[in-house]
Amino acid sequence: MKAVKCKAFFRGVHPHDMKYLSNKCETEVMPAPKVVAVSCSQSLGRPAVPVVEIGQDVSIGEVIARQDGAISSDVFASVCGKVTDIKDLVGASGATEKFIFIENDGREDKKYFEPLKDEDLTPQNIKQRIRDCGIVGLGGAGFPVAIKISPKSPVDTLIVNGAECEPYLTCDHRLMLEHTDEIVRGARYIAKSLDVTNIIIGIEANKPDAIAAFEKYDDIQPVILKRRYPMGGEKQLIYVCTGRKVGLGKLPADSGVVVQNVATCFASCEAIEQGKPHVERIITVTGKAVNTPKNLWVRIGTSIKEVVDYCGGEKVKPLKVVQGGPMTGIALSTYDVYTHKTTSGILLMTPEEAKRDDPTPCLNCGKCAEVCPMHLLPMNTAFYATAGDYEAAAKFGNTLSCIECGACDYICPARRPLIQSIRATKAAMRGKK
Repeated sequence: MKAVKCKAFFRGVHPHDMKYLSNKCETEVMPAPKVVAVSCSQSLGRPAVPVVEIGQDVSIGEVIARQDGAISSDVFASVCGKVTDIKDLVGASGATEKFIFIENDGREDKKYFEPLKDEDLTPQNIKQRIRDCGIVGLGGAGFPVAIKISPKSPVDTLIVNGAECEPYLTCDHRLMLEHTDEIVRGARYIAKSLDVTNIIIGIEANKPDAIAAFEKYDDIQPVILKRRYPMGGEKQLIYVCTGRKVGLGKLPADSGVVVQNVATCFASCEAIEQGKPHVERIITVTGKAVNTPKNLWVRIGTSIKEVVDYCGGEKVKPLKVVQGGPMTGIALSTYDVYTHKTTSGILLMTPEEAKRDDPTPCLNCGKCAEVCPMHLLPMNTAFYATAGDYEAAAKFGNTLSCIECGACDYICPARRPLIQSIRATKAAMRGKK
């Protein structure tokens, strides 16, 4: 189907995308590490509960932690071997997580589910298989997909998110080029589970080869997105692709739409056709401080240090190492953290790339509000949060509606730590709740 242009999207920012570092790097399969540390906190919601014991032998794809409640996801062994430890560690976000350590014995025995046959592809069976395989949203949020494709409101459209608007990251781009058909089949399965036939895929204009790859399918409408961050934000993507607006406090399904990332569609295809649980994912390792940028298939639970070493290690000493993208990712204080289902990138940024001036008092310029895609007032959140009045910060900045895209932080001429204030406010309000 011929690609069409998207509707106008005002606001947002235009950071240098830096995708040239890795967008031509074909994906490689990183060898399985000798030890993996698989976190039980692999999705939005409650952590999974370990169901294995120290000393137990496990195979690839075997459940090692069961979901706890509706918004949670099962966790699986990503290598064969013996469970050597189960302990609490501080994760990349600074929160304490429970990790299950598995020593790889070199076997490749797999405990997958039986593939679903054509006659078994009912909406309920598709949803159950996606739940059983622990598939979560791979665009960053990590929301359990089985919940997202069971909306309470009727929907008529599935949007596949191929924007990948976050600078540096190219893992979705390579996936769209190398596994186009699997993404399409995954999207069709998800659409069938939703009982919809209208499928749209939104791809930023800086990926013309990916756009062309999806034009050969008659049942999927490619939409060319303008290069603007955060074009891949769920509510922004829905508007530019369909013209529908999702109000504050509302869900996409309230506007008749469900959005899924291209990597989520790929993982769903593997779950249905191969019975493959979520045991690996594609990660972009990039930045001017790494020797060889790569797009890698990495087992979940692999040490960040091992991933960086596989890419040749540091070319120069990085000023900042980020897990995820530079706008929404988490700056790491150590390489001794482990990949999750939602780990999309590892960035090693030189002083030239990451240098940031010290913050100065607010200039009252209003630029943070001008670029906010959610039409919020980030300066109000920062003002009250700095004073410790988080209730006022949430009220006058409407902070709980923030998508934490980082556009305000990026544009601020005073270099105020706006996202830090926003996250602190959200954490304080969650604590009160």
